[in-house]
Amino acid sequence: MRIEYSKRFTKEYRKCPPLVRAAFKRRLQLFIQNKNETLLHNHQLSGNFKNRRSINVTGDWRALYEKFDNGNAVYFVALGTHSQLYKT
Repeated sequence: MRIEYSKRFTKEYRKCPPLVRAAFKRRLQLFIQNKNETLLHNHQLSGNFKNRRSINVTGDWRALYEKFDNGNAVYFVALGTHSQLYKT
């Protein structure tokens, strides 16, 4: 599986706390092994985010991504707390 990161994701990753960065690395390994691992709570989003999916990084932190290349690749587009990502 090919994994790519947007500029926004990379910037948010660099700015987040070290514990969240470490948690993302662990969750990414789980994601690579099994996208449907229950700890990830991988799910399709709706509304303004209908083409994106979300995985849990920590209790409140999420990573948003989009699938492309017939599902053989993912593009992580955002990283943040639930309130940061889904504010209206």
